[in-house]
Amino acid sequence: MNAQDSRSLDKFAAPLGGEVELKELSFEDGVKLLRVRIRQGSRFTDLDLDQVTAARWGALMTDWAETTS
Repeated sequence: MNAQDSRSLDKFAAPLGGEVELKELSFEDGVKLLRVRIRQGSRFTDLDLDQVTAARWGALMTDWAETTS
């Protein structure tokens, strides 16, 4: 499955010299995925998420951030 189109949503610095980039991938069949690219130096990891997984992960991160202060 090759993305027909990608749209950058955000790119920001992370602790310890890391970088996070979020992109929306759109496919010919109408499927949309969120690509999370985490970069540390020359190494990077891409993780493609559907809406359900992205919502669950986002809610968990928000909960953690709000209770860790």
